[in-house]
Amino acid sequence: MSTQGTKEQATKCFTDLFPILTEEFLKEARTRNFPEESNFYHNVPGGKMNRGLSVVDTLKILKNDQLTEEELFKSRVLGWCVEFLQAFFLVADDIMDASITRRGNPCWYKMEGVGMIAINDAFILESAIYFFLKRYFRQEPYYIDLVELFHEITLETEFGQLLDLITAPEDNVDLNRFSIEKYHHIVLYKTAFYSFYLPVALAMHMAGIKKELAFQQAKKILLPLGEYFQIQDDYLDCYGDPQVIGKIGTDIQDNKCSWLMNKALTKVSPEQRKLLDENYGKKNPDNVAVIKQIYKELELDKLYKEYEEQSYKKLNDCISQLDDSLVKRKVFITFMNKIYKRTK
Repeated sequence: MSTQGTKEQATKCFTDLFPILTEEFLKEARTRNFPEESNFYHNVPGGKMNRGLSVVDTLKILKNDQLTEEELFKSRVLGWCVEFLQAFFLVADDIMDASITRRGNPCWYKMEGVGMIAINDAFILESAIYFFLKRYFRQEPYYIDLVELFHEITLETEFGQLLDLITAPEDNVDLNRFSIEKYHHIVLYKTAFYSFYLPVALAMHMAGIKKELAFQQAKKILLPLGEYFQIQDDYLDCYGDPQVIGKIGTDIQDNKCSWLMNKALTKVSPEQRKLLDENYGKKNPDNVAVIKQIYKELELDKLYKEYEEQSYKKLNDCISQLDDSLVKRKVFITFMNKIYKRTK
Protein backbone atom coordinates (compact mmCIF):
# COMPACT_ATOMS: atom_id res chain seq x y z
CA MET A 1 0.00 0.00 0.00
CA SER A 2 1.15 3.54 -0.70
CA THR A 3 1.84 6.10 1.94
CA GLN A 4 1.30 9.82 1.80
CA GLY A 5 4.90 10.70 1.04
CA THR A 6 6.12 14.26 0.92
CA LYS A 7 4.38 17.04 -0.94
CA GLU A 8 7.35 17.27 -3.32
CA GLN A 9 7.20 13.54 -4.08
CA ALA A 10 3.45 13.71 -4.67
CA THR A 11 3.87 16.65 -7.05
CA LYS A 12 6.67 14.88 -8.93
CA CYS A 13 4.63 11.69 -9.33
CA PHE A 14 1.77 13.79 -10.62
CA THR A 15 3.86 15.81 -13.10
CA ASP A 16 5.69 12.68 -14.31
CA LEU A 17 2.38 11.30 -15.56
CA PHE A 18 1.68 14.24 -17.89
CA PRO A 19 4.03 13.27 -20.76
CA ILE A 20 2.78 9.69 -20.56
CA LEU A 21 -0.85 10.78 -20.91
CA THR A 22 -0.01 13.24 -23.65
CA GLU A 23 1.80 10.56 -25.64
CA GLU A 24 -1.19 8.22 -25.21
CA PHE A 25 -3.47 10.86 -26.71
CA LEU A 26 -1.03 11.76 -29.51
CA LYS A 27 -0.61 8.10 -30.39
CA GLU A 28 -4.35 7.88 -30.96
CA ALA A 29 -4.41 11.24 -32.77
CA ARG A 30 -1.69 10.13 -35.20
CA THR A 31 -4.02 7.44 -36.52
CA ARG A 32 -6.09 10.37 -37.80
CA ASN A 33 -3.15 12.14 -39.49
CA PHE A 34 -2.81 14.58 -36.61
CA PRO A 35 -0.11 17.17 -37.48
CA GLU A 36 3.11 16.50 -35.58
CA GLU A 37 3.83 20.23 -35.24
CA SER A 38 0.69 20.79 -33.16
CA ASN A 39 1.41 21.72 -29.57
CA PHE A 40 -2.19 21.97 -28.35
CA TYR A 41 -1.25 20.73 -24.86
CA HIS A 42 1.23 23.60 -24.31
CA ASN A 43 -1.21 25.22 -21.87
CA VAL A 44 -1.87 22.23 -19.62
CA PRO A 45 1.31 22.16 -17.47
CA GLY A 46 2.91 25.24 -15.95
CA GLY A 47 0.27 26.20 -13.42
CA LYS A 48 0.15 25.49 -9.69
CA MET A 49 -1.78 22.25 -10.41
CA ASN A 50 -3.84 22.75 -7.24
CA ARG A 51 -7.00 21.44 -8.87
CA GLY A 52 -5.39 18.28 -10.20
CA LEU A 53 -3.43 17.52 -7.05
CA SER A 54 -6.60 18.05 -5.01
CA VAL A 55 -8.14 14.93 -6.57
CA VAL A 56 -5.23 12.84 -5.30
CA ASP A 57 -5.09 14.56 -1.91
CA THR A 58 -8.84 14.16 -1.39
CA LEU A 59 -8.83 10.45 -2.24
CA LYS A 60 -5.95 9.89 0.18
CA ILE A 61 -7.96 11.55 2.96
CA LEU A 62 -11.15 9.66 2.11
CA LYS A 63 -9.31 6.31 2.13
CA ASN A 64 -7.13 7.01 5.18
CA ASP A 65 -3.94 7.15 3.13
CA GLN A 66 -4.41 3.50 2.17
CA LEU A 67 -4.30 3.63 -1.64
CA THR A 68 -3.16 0.92 -4.02
CA GLU A 69 -0.79 1.89 -6.82
CA GLU A 70 -3.69 1.57 -9.27
CA GLU A 71 -5.86 3.91 -7.19
CA LEU A 72 -3.03 6.44 -6.98
CA PHE A 73 -2.48 6.23 -10.72
CA LYS A 74 -6.16 6.64 -11.55
CA SER A 75 -6.58 9.56 -9.15
CA ARG A 76 -3.67 11.27 -10.94
CA VAL A 77 -5.31 10.63 -14.30
CA LEU A 78 -8.47 12.30 -13.01
CA GLY A 79 -6.36 15.14 -11.67
CA TRP A 80 -4.89 15.70 -15.12
CA CYS A 81 -8.39 15.60 -16.60
CA VAL A 82 -9.21 18.57 -14.36
CA GLU A 83 -6.02 20.31 -15.52
CA PHE A 84 -6.98 19.70 -19.17
CA LEU A 85 -10.40 21.18 -18.42
CA GLN A 86 -8.74 24.20 -16.83
CA ALA A 87 -6.49 24.64 -19.89
CA PHE A 88 -9.51 24.40 -22.20
CA PHE A 89 -11.23 27.20 -20.28
CA LEU A 90 -8.13 29.40 -20.04
CA VAL A 91 -7.20 29.22 -23.73
CA ALA A 92 -10.72 30.30 -24.68
CA ASP A 93 -10.99 32.84 -21.86
CA ASP A 94 -7.77 34.59 -22.88
CA ILE A 95 -9.08 35.04 -26.43
CA MET A 96 -12.42 36.41 -25.21
CA ASP A 97 -10.69 38.79 -22.80
CA ALA A 98 -7.94 39.75 -25.27
CA SER A 99 -5.45 38.93 -22.48
CA ILE A 100 -1.72 39.38 -23.04
CA THR A 101 0.02 37.01 -20.62
CA ARG A 102 -0.77 33.76 -18.86
CA ARG A 103 1.50 32.19 -16.23
CA GLY A 104 4.26 34.64 -17.06
CA ASN A 105 4.27 33.86 -20.80
CA PRO A 106 2.33 35.19 -23.79
CA CYS A 107 -1.19 33.75 -24.02
CA TRP A 108 -1.44 30.78 -26.38
CA TYR A 109 -3.31 32.69 -29.10
CA LYS A 110 -0.59 35.37 -28.95
CA MET A 111 2.16 32.86 -29.77
CA GLU A 112 3.68 32.98 -33.25
CA GLY A 113 1.83 30.80 -35.72
CA VAL A 114 -1.11 30.12 -33.39
CA GLY A 115 -3.65 32.96 -33.50
CA MET A 116 -7.23 31.71 -33.83
CA ILE A 117 -6.05 28.11 -34.21
CA ALA A 118 -6.12 28.36 -30.40
CA ILE A 119 -9.92 28.04 -30.52
CA ASN A 120 -9.65 24.58 -32.08
CA ASP A 121 -6.83 23.71 -29.69
CA ALA A 122 -9.23 24.48 -26.83
CA PHE A 123 -11.76 22.03 -28.29
CA ILE A 124 -9.06 19.33 -28.54
CA LEU A 125 -8.11 19.89 -24.89
CA GLU A 126 -11.72 19.25 -23.88
CA SER A 127 -11.97 16.13 -26.05
CA ALA A 128 -8.80 14.74 -24.48
CA ILE A 129 -10.63 14.53 -21.13
CA TYR A 130 -13.14 12.02 -22.49
CA PHE A 131 -10.39 10.07 -24.24
CA PHE A 132 -8.65 9.57 -20.88
CA LEU A 133 -11.88 8.72 -19.07
CA LYS A 134 -12.72 6.06 -21.63
CA ARG A 135 -9.16 4.71 -21.71
CA TYR A 136 -8.75 4.33 -17.94
CA PHE A 137 -12.22 4.17 -16.38
CA ARG A 138 -14.58 2.48 -18.83
CA GLN A 139 -14.70 -0.71 -16.78
CA GLU A 140 -15.34 1.11 -13.50
CA PRO A 141 -18.88 1.14 -12.06
CA TYR A 142 -18.61 4.93 -11.62
CA TYR A 143 -17.50 5.62 -15.22
CA ILE A 144 -20.78 7.24 -16.26
CA ASP A 145 -20.76 9.31 -13.06
CA LEU A 146 -17.38 10.74 -14.09
CA VAL A 147 -18.48 11.49 -17.65
CA GLU A 148 -21.70 13.15 -16.51
CA LEU A 149 -19.87 15.14 -13.84
CA PHE A 150 -17.41 16.59 -16.37
CA HIS A 151 -20.26 17.44 -18.76
CA GLU A 152 -22.27 19.10 -15.99
CA ILE A 153 -19.35 21.10 -14.61
CA THR A 154 -18.33 22.23 -18.10
CA LEU A 155 -21.85 23.50 -18.73
CA GLU A 156 -21.98 25.28 -15.36
CA THR A 157 -18.67 26.99 -16.13
CA GLU A 158 -19.78 28.03 -19.61
CA PHE A 159 -22.95 29.53 -18.11
CA GLY A 160 -20.74 31.51 -15.73
CA GLN A 161 -18.52 32.71 -18.56
CA LEU A 162 -21.56 33.82 -20.57
CA LEU A 163 -23.00 35.73 -17.61
CA ASP A 164 -19.60 37.36 -17.11
CA LEU A 165 -19.35 38.41 -20.77
CA ILE A 166 -22.87 39.85 -21.08
CA THR A 167 -22.70 41.61 -17.71
CA ALA A 168 -19.45 43.33 -18.60
CA PRO A 169 -18.91 43.53 -22.38
CA GLU A 170 -15.60 45.24 -23.10
CA ASP A 171 -17.05 47.48 -25.80
CA ASN A 172 -19.98 48.77 -23.75
CA VAL A 173 -19.07 49.90 -20.23
CA ASP A 174 -22.13 50.37 -18.04
CA LEU A 175 -21.49 50.07 -14.32
CA ASN A 176 -25.25 50.06 -13.70
CA ARG A 177 -25.20 46.46 -14.92
CA PHE A 178 -23.05 45.45 -11.98
CA SER A 179 -24.35 44.14 -8.67
CA ILE A 180 -22.96 41.95 -5.91
CA GLU A 181 -25.76 39.44 -6.68
CA LYS A 182 -24.65 39.11 -10.31
CA TYR A 183 -21.08 38.84 -9.13
CA HIS A 184 -22.04 35.97 -6.82
CA HIS A 185 -23.67 34.05 -9.69
CA ILE A 186 -20.75 34.64 -12.06
CA VAL A 187 -18.26 33.37 -9.50
CA LEU A 188 -20.39 30.41 -8.48
CA TYR A 189 -20.72 29.09 -12.00
CA LYS A 190 -17.50 30.31 -13.62
CA THR A 191 -15.06 29.30 -10.87
CA ALA A 192 -16.44 27.49 -7.84
CA PHE A 193 -17.89 24.40 -9.51
CA TYR A 194 -14.86 23.38 -11.54
CA SER A 195 -12.11 24.62 -9.24
CA PHE A 196 -13.43 23.36 -5.92
CA TYR A 197 -16.39 21.01 -6.21
CA LEU A 198 -15.15 18.99 -9.22
CA PRO A 199 -11.85 17.67 -7.76
CA VAL A 200 -13.55 16.55 -4.55
CA ALA A 201 -16.57 15.02 -6.30
CA LEU A 202 -14.26 13.01 -8.58
CA ALA A 203 -12.40 11.62 -5.56
CA MET A 204 -15.71 10.86 -3.84
CA HIS A 205 -16.84 8.77 -6.82
CA MET A 206 -13.52 6.91 -6.80
CA ALA A 207 -13.91 6.28 -3.06
CA GLY A 208 -17.30 4.67 -3.66
CA ILE A 209 -19.34 7.42 -1.99
CA LYS A 210 -22.87 7.25 -3.37
CA LYS A 211 -25.09 9.17 -0.94
CA GLU A 212 -26.50 12.30 -2.54
CA LEU A 213 -26.42 13.95 0.88
CA ALA A 214 -22.63 13.60 0.91
CA PHE A 215 -22.33 15.46 -2.40
CA GLN A 216 -24.72 18.15 -1.16
CA GLN A 217 -22.62 18.57 1.98
CA ALA A 218 -19.50 18.94 -0.16
CA LYS A 219 -21.18 21.65 -2.25
CA LYS A 220 -22.28 23.48 0.89
CA ILE A 221 -18.64 24.16 1.80
CA LEU A 222 -16.80 24.05 -1.52
CA LEU A 223 -18.96 26.52 -3.45
CA PRO A 224 -18.59 29.31 -0.84
CA LEU A 225 -14.89 28.41 -0.69
CA GLY A 226 -14.75 28.92 -4.44
CA GLU A 227 -16.27 32.38 -4.06
CA TYR A 228 -13.69 33.21 -1.39
CA PHE A 229 -10.98 32.07 -3.83
CA GLN A 230 -12.31 34.24 -6.67
CA ILE A 231 -12.51 37.31 -4.44
CA GLN A 232 -8.86 36.66 -3.57
CA ASP A 233 -8.18 36.47 -7.31
CA ASP A 234 -9.90 39.80 -7.93
CA TYR A 235 -7.87 41.38 -5.15
CA LEU A 236 -4.59 39.95 -6.49
CA ASP A 237 -5.45 41.13 -10.02
CA CYS A 238 -5.26 44.69 -8.73
CA TYR A 239 -2.91 44.50 -5.74
CA GLY A 240 -0.78 41.42 -6.46
CA ASP A 241 2.76 41.40 -7.80
CA PRO A 242 2.73 40.33 -11.50
CA GLN A 243 6.11 38.65 -10.94
CA VAL A 244 4.51 36.46 -8.26
CA ILE A 245 1.08 35.78 -9.74
CA GLY A 246 2.48 35.17 -13.23
CA LYS A 247 0.19 37.52 -15.13
CA ILE A 248 -0.55 41.20 -15.57
CA GLY A 249 -3.93 42.03 -14.03
CA THR A 250 -6.45 43.34 -16.56
CA ASP A 251 -9.77 43.33 -14.69
CA ILE A 252 -9.99 47.15 -14.78
CA GLN A 253 -9.12 47.36 -18.48
CA ASP A 254 -11.48 44.45 -19.31
CA ASN A 255 -14.51 46.04 -17.60
CA LYS A 256 -14.77 43.04 -15.26
CA CYS A 257 -17.64 42.75 -12.81
CA SER A 258 -15.12 42.30 -10.00
CA TRP A 259 -15.55 42.23 -6.24
CA LEU A 260 -13.47 45.41 -5.92
CA MET A 261 -15.64 47.38 -8.35
CA ASN A 262 -18.87 46.11 -6.80
CA LYS A 263 -17.64 47.20 -3.37
CA ALA A 264 -16.47 50.54 -4.77
CA LEU A 265 -19.92 51.21 -6.23
CA THR A 266 -21.48 50.92 -2.75
CA LYS A 267 -19.03 53.42 -1.21
CA VAL A 268 -18.30 56.12 -3.80
CA SER A 269 -19.25 59.79 -3.68
CA PRO A 270 -21.04 61.24 -6.76
CA GLU A 271 -17.72 62.74 -7.89
CA GLN A 272 -15.90 59.42 -7.55
CA ARG A 273 -18.73 57.60 -9.34
CA LYS A 274 -18.37 59.98 -12.29
CA LEU A 275 -14.66 59.17 -12.48
CA LEU A 276 -15.40 55.44 -12.35
CA ASP A 277 -17.85 55.78 -15.26
CA GLU A 278 -15.34 57.78 -17.29
CA ASN A 279 -12.30 55.57 -16.69
CA TYR A 280 -13.38 51.96 -16.10
CA GLY A 281 -12.94 49.47 -18.94
CA LYS A 282 -10.30 51.52 -20.78
CA LYS A 283 -6.89 50.21 -21.81
CA ASN A 284 -4.93 53.45 -21.27
CA PRO A 285 -2.67 53.22 -18.18
CA ASP A 286 -3.81 56.72 -17.14
CA ASN A 287 -7.42 55.54 -16.92
CA VAL A 288 -6.37 52.48 -14.94
CA ALA A 289 -4.41 54.71 -12.54
CA VAL A 290 -7.54 56.80 -11.85
CA ILE A 291 -9.50 53.67 -10.89
CA LYS A 292 -6.71 52.41 -8.64
CA GLN A 293 -6.51 55.79 -6.93
CA ILE A 294 -10.23 55.67 -6.15
CA TYR A 295 -9.82 52.14 -4.80
CA LYS A 296 -7.06 53.51 -2.56
CA GLU A 297 -9.24 56.40 -1.36
CA LEU A 298 -12.04 53.95 -0.53
CA GLU A 299 -9.58 51.72 1.37
CA LEU A 300 -10.64 48.62 -0.53
CA ASP A 301 -7.37 46.98 0.47
CA LYS A 302 -8.42 47.20 4.12
CA LEU A 303 -11.98 46.10 3.29
CA TYR A 304 -10.63 42.99 1.58
CA LYS A 305 -8.45 42.07 4.58
CA GLU A 306 -11.54 42.33 6.82
CA TYR A 307 -13.55 40.19 4.40
CA GLU A 308 -10.77 37.58 4.30
CA GLU A 309 -10.71 37.15 8.07
CA GLN A 310 -14.51 37.07 8.40
CA SER A 311 -14.88 34.52 5.60
CA TYR A 312 -12.15 32.30 6.98
CA LYS A 313 -13.86 32.21 10.38
CA LYS A 314 -17.31 31.61 8.89
CA LEU A 315 -16.10 28.76 6.67
CA ASN A 316 -14.24 27.12 9.55
CA ASP A 317 -17.39 27.34 11.68
CA CYS A 318 -19.39 25.64 8.91
CA ILE A 319 -16.78 22.91 8.51
CA SER A 320 -16.82 22.17 12.25
CA GLN A 321 -20.57 21.45 12.07
CA LEU A 322 -20.38 18.94 9.22
CA ASP A 323 -21.28 15.26 9.51
CA ASP A 324 -17.86 13.61 9.36
CA SER A 325 -19.40 10.27 8.41
CA LEU A 326 -20.56 11.65 5.04
CA VAL A 327 -17.35 13.39 3.93
CA LYS A 328 -14.38 13.85 6.23
CA ARG A 329 -13.93 17.39 7.50
CA LYS A 330 -10.22 17.10 6.80
CA VAL A 331 -11.00 17.35 3.06
CA PHE A 332 -12.35 20.86 3.49
CA ILE A 333 -9.75 21.95 6.05
CA THR A 334 -7.03 20.95 3.56
CA PHE A 335 -8.63 23.13 0.88
CA MET A 336 -8.89 26.07 3.28
CA ASN A 337 -5.24 25.82 4.24
CA LYS A 338 -4.18 25.77 0.59
CA ILE A 339 -5.74 29.12 -0.25
CA TYR A 340 -5.86 31.13 2.99
CA LYS A 341 -3.74 34.29 2.60
CA ARG A 342 -2.32 33.11 -0.73
CA THR A 343 -0.27 35.59 -2.78
CA LYS A 344 -0.66 33.94 -6.19
